[in-house]
Amino acid sequence: MAISTGFAFSCRPHFPLSQSMRKVFMSCSAAIEAIEEIDSGKEPAEWKRFNSKELGISSSMIARPTRVVLNGLKSKGFEVYLVGGCVRDLILKRTPKDFDIITTAELKEVRRTFTHCEIVGRRFPICHVHVDDEVMEVSSFHTSGIRPVRNLGLSFEKPVDCDEKDHFRWRNCLRRDFTINGLMFDPYSKLVYDYMGGVDDIRKAKVQTIGPASFSFIEDCARILRAIRIAARLGFRFGRETALSIKNLSSSVLRLDRGRLLMEMNYMLAYGSAEASLRLLWKFGLLDILLPIQAAYFVRHGFRRRDKRSNLLLSLFSNLDKLVAPDRPCHSSLWVTILAFHKALSDQPRDPLVVAAFSLGVHNGGDLSEALSIAKRISAQHDGSFHELESRDLDLAALKEEVVELATSVQRALTNMTDEYSVSRAMANYPKAPYSDLVFIPLTLYLKACKVCQCVRMGREKGFVAKQGSKIDYELLAAGSLQEVRHVFARIVFDTIYPLNTGEDDT
Repeated sequence: MAISTGFAFSCRPHFPLSQSMRKVFMSCSAAIEAIEEIDSGKEPAEWKRFNSKELGISSSMIARPTRVVLNGLKSKGFEVYLVGGCVRDLILKRTPKDFDIITTAELKEVRRTFTHCEIVGRRFPICHVHVDDEVMEVSSFHTSGIRPVRNLGLSFEKPVDCDEKDHFRWRNCLRRDFTINGLMFDPYSKLVYDYMGGVDDIRKAKVQTIGPASFSFIEDCARILRAIRIAARLGFRFGRETALSIKNLSSSVLRLDRGRLLMEMNYMLAYGSAEASLRLLWKFGLLDILLPIQAAYFVRHGFRRRDKRSNLLLSLFSNLDKLVAPDRPCHSSLWVTILAFHKALSDQPRDPLVVAAFSLGVHNGGDLSEALSIAKRISAQHDGSFHELESRDLDLAALKEEVVELATSVQRALTNMTDEYSVSRAMANYPKAPYSDLVFIPLTLYLKACKVCQCVRMGREKGFVAKQGSKIDYELLAAGSLQEVRHVFARIVFDTIYPLNTGEDDT
């Protein structure tokens, strides 16, 4: 992982990008050959319609801004549907991250229907409708398009006894990524249309592609990361063919631009499923590409691909998961800081009281006198299973010195994690760990993460007011408020080191 300041990938001189891309194309060919027989025998799903009540969906589960848009289009005589992951989440009784709407209206007609609406996008235009300070995305059947027949290996012939509306909806569902996302819900007829077997896969807790997985991932390699994200968030497993293709085509994510990689990583780590995401990324060889230093940590400690054990890195993100959710995410600077903190601690183990005082110092804006005073009174037992913690008898002066050293180490870790040369040098120490120093962390995010812990190293900040109480302001956390990010970071670190105190207002 490296700071993104230009427009190219960062690679070792002896491992040029062209070699990486050759590996991608070789993986693509291997994947196609490996599952060609599986793909060719795949039977099309039976078309089904479900009453929404049968699936446990009620209108009250749809957010008000979404209902405003649905009602506005319906009142003009257009057909309108909820589509994709939001339908899946409604069936699972989960709060959708967002609601996607598709309509028979053309985009110009959508724009005329709402006062605050604009058409965005050139290749795949959609409408942004502004309702109650929220932006609703509306696509049109007329512009959504479908994937090429050659990539799907499926027939586009209209089945016998299929009416035009069914065929229209089916063709749209074909362009989606996974069967569980290929659902359409008409909230007025109260029908869920399932042309891809999505409801059955939801019931089986399975993620699998629409059409052959190899073609789907080659067509859009970002689907590999979306598959990981969805499986991690829902606790689903992969279908055999999908799992095989993810493994064989993992290196194809090198084709994605750095902005997309950062977005996908943020979806995985900031929305309540970070631990599960890290485990799946490691299992399928993607952690080696995206977070090579963390992959090297797993290698160094003998963490197997299917390992069920935990470690400090996973425990930190497990505690983050307890505080955030799809509708209450954190700012990306928080998980970047957690990665740097863990890197610093894994490089140089510390006394638990040093870590406690450090987290308290972060929380209160660098007031080490207060942080040390509180830390010295801690009598709780720390988690002794972590290699990164080593108990020692430290006097107050030594404790303060090590707290400042830890803050300096976190700063150094941030720099090393986000500098291509440093990543290359670090990875050279672990020849068994697959190599990558992909660029996707922008300079602005690096600088924002630096501010989280620098107060411990530089001293108490003037004007900074530490957060009082344990309640999290999720709007401020998502926006990257320094006070809120520091509060949550300190809470995560403290509760990880002293797990018996989880749930108390330690800070």
